[in-house]
Amino acid sequence: MAFGWIDEQAHTRRRAGLVRTLRPRPADSPLLDLASNDYLGLARHPEITEGAAEAARTWGGGATGSRLVTGTTELHGELERELADFCGFEAALVFSSGYAANLAAVTALAPHGSLIVSDAGNHAWLIDGCRLARGTTQVVAHADPDAVRKALGTHEGQAVAVSDTVFSVDGDAAPLADLAEACRQYGAGLVIDDAHGLGVLGDGGRGAPWAAGLAGAPDVVVTVTLSKSLGSQGGAVLGPARVIDHLINAARTFIFDTGLAPAAAGAALAALRLLRREPERAARARTVAKELHTRLTAEGHEAVRPDAAVVSVRAPSPEQAVRWAADCRAAGLAVGCFRPPSVPDGISRLRLTARADLTDGQIDRAVRVIGETRPYVGVTAVHRT
Repeated sequence: MAFGWIDEQAHTRRRAGLVRTLRPRPADSPLLDLASNDYLGLARHPEITEGAAEAARTWGGGATGSRLVTGTTELHGELERELADFCGFEAALVFSSGYAANLAAVTALAPHGSLIVSDAGNHAWLIDGCRLARGTTQVVAHADPDAVRKALGTHEGQAVAVSDTVFSVDGDAAPLADLAEACRQYGAGLVIDDAHGLGVLGDGGRGAPWAAGLAGAPDVVVTVTLSKSLGSQGGAVLGPARVIDHLINAARTFIFDTGLAPAAAGAALAALRLLRREPERAARARTVAKELHTRLTAEGHEAVRPDAAVVSVRAPSPEQAVRWAADCRAAGLAVGCFRPPSVPDGISRLRLTARADLTDGQIDRAVRVIGETRPYVGVTAVHRT
């Protein structure tokens, strides 16, 4: 029977407690949201929603075509210029999603005969970029510049290292300056995904590359998403102008994809301008993350110290992680639930978003609910140094 194998896979997932389901949310949810990636609390900000509405009224509901045909508006160009300026890079190119931006950067910058050195903790979109690229991929130990150096030393020719700046599972930061040094020792490029750093790290939220002194470097290319701190949708690649020109001509997810909808571009541009005016939002997101971690570990939860705005709380098993998240939801708190295969180490977690707009009272409530619903197993706090 056609697709009969799907039933067996579904059965296997159910036995392992790994079934995923869609849960449509209402426009006005009563839940306290610590599950989204809206790090600065801008997705519903009046300036951002008006930016989206005004762009839709001006440019229409869709981009109408690929960026190389009719899908590039003056608004897209404005967003690209301001993104590049804000993050300290020469040029930027906007894509329909962060996923598309990462696929473009990796595949277009790792041609046949090149080596890609990929961190074992990288996000799925970087992993998929490596799989689709024509170069050869070597996966190395997590956040280990020496491992990157060793891998580069085995290859003669073009090479690129790829890494998240802030890893989405535990919220730990990559050693960017050391990675750049390792790459430069062998003349390799560095492609880094700043999805979880933009808006949170760096001066006024300018991102992890800025904080590491890599903004504008000729051998560094950065991908970002517009759907997290900027409260919109879409992605972008930032880097030297010649790299951006190359992507326009060689990146399949740019050439053959419909351009980002004007409403999303308008919302992202409005969020970027608001962040320029209110840089304290970035610092507040980091403060909330540290407070959540301090409070949770003090109560005996096993959590990893956050380097940005992600707080990860480990669960005993996939099944208990699902139950824990469901019990939190029943108590009015939405949290993320990460299980295999989404986690590289096989350890299930609750994933909390430390939003800049959370009040002290909401932090109190979140910590209380997580404690009251925790599985009845012995856990000890783990502090990363």
